[in-house]
Amino acid sequence: MSFRARVPSSSLRRSVRRQVVGLAIALVAGACARAASADAPPPLDSAAPARPAAVPAPAGRLAGKLPDCSRPLSLGLHEHGVLYAAQTGEGIDKDIAEEMARRSGCHITPTVLPRARIWQLIETGALDLTLSGISTPERDKFAGFAWYVSNKYYLLARQDLYAHSVEEFRRRSAYRIGLIRSFRYGEKANQFVAELEDQSRVTYAGSLDPLYTALLDGGIEAMIVEPFDFPVVTSAQLKAQTRLLEFGDPPVPHGLVMSRKSLPPAQQQAWREIILAMRADGTMRRIFEKYFPADLARQMTQFADP
Repeated sequence: MSFRARVPSSSLRRSVRRQVVGLAIALVAGACARAASADAPPPLDSAAPARPAAVPAPAGRLAGKLPDCSRPLSLGLHEHGVLYAAQTGEGIDKDIAEEMARRSGCHITPTVLPRARIWQLIETGALDLTLSGISTPERDKFAGFAWYVSNKYYLLARQDLYAHSVEEFRRRSAYRIGLIRSFRYGEKANQFVAELEDQSRVTYAGSLDPLYTALLDGGIEAMIVEPFDFPVVTSAQLKAQTRLLEFGDPPVPHGLVMSRKSLPPAQQQAWREIILAMRADGTMRRIFEKYFPADLARQMTQFADP
């Protein structure tokens, strides 16, 4: 079976863009003011019978070697907002993986797994790749990265709380947050989470859906979200009952994650070259524009590498 490149349906894209645009403009304007298993998708195969000859190299760089495609490569997807939705089989990570397969000519087999399980398999080498991951000192020991997007995290808190900032939430010892297991955030957000963990104020789940339910039902008072979650966050019920609070962290780079156990350094660099080419020729930005307003997509995909 081959995983042919498919773009999300126009109706889904229009719906997501309508839901996101209002919140995106508000967040960008606010920032400026302050500043100035699982069901597996089909395998990913190159859509062409041979490796593409006309894929441009990043500007100012010589084209490097393409990845070794002598064996199928495994890639972990996780359900998370517009990154991937198993119900529709669509999402940003799916689109990126399809383009990676097209450019490399490699056979990529995706599997939908909980995020915590993905990191475990990357560490052992049982999984080759995953997408939209962020680095930590621990992860850097077993994974390489190729950055392609950078975004901020927010605390999504109930409107009826006596807390209008992250610091006020921190001081209210009865308030609890809900998190997805294994997720990491920006520096200040990570410190906030560590403090609440020490106080036994954290409830964990394997995905966002049970956390949204707990938030609306009062089982938790807040959860951490990012722009990939905006379509749900801006839905009528959540928007009416919640507010977004900022941690004050700068945007956090996300990217392709490569297992050091299964992929040698030369192969990791070959995949980095593909991601760099996708950024340089505008492909990465255009993928994000399917799900976000153009200004927000540009802001998220145009950044200086760490």
